[in-house]
Amino acid sequence: MAGSRRIKAAVAAVLALALILAAGCAKDSTENMADGNSMEKHFEYKQITQEEAKKMMAQNDGHVIVDVRRQDEYDSGHIPGAILIPNESIGTASPKELPDHDQIILIYCRSGNRSKDAAQKLAYMGYSRIYEFGGIIDWTGEIEK
Repeated sequence: MAGSRRIKAAVAAVLALALILAAGCAKDSTENMADGNSMEKHFEYKQITQEEAKKMMAQNDGHVIVDVRRQDEYDSGHIPGAILIPNESIGTASPKELPDHDQIILIYCRSGNRSKDAAQKLAYMGYSRIYEFGGIIDWTGEIEK
């Protein structure tokens, strides 16, 4: 009987500890959602204007410009220095072309839809400095082929 009580006491202690830990995690999640924006606050990208993007491109800060269109679209004309990472190729693993999760990433597509989608996927992967600036159809800067 004494052994049975010890086992029950040990099980009760483990369950109590599990409940305390679960309550702590729930509290953290609630605090993160206090602004009404859910947990996505930690997985955000910043949308900027094309003029802001041009200013950022002029800086020597190690940024990378990412075109998320298809290969044929990229070949028909892209922003100078942009690398191609098609949105469709971005899954759950970090793209090999973007090894630094803290690097400034300037991202665009044709009209702004795919770039928003790609920016969100990269943000979920932990990239912290993503700037989405719409589509090349509105670009007034230089284009190379």
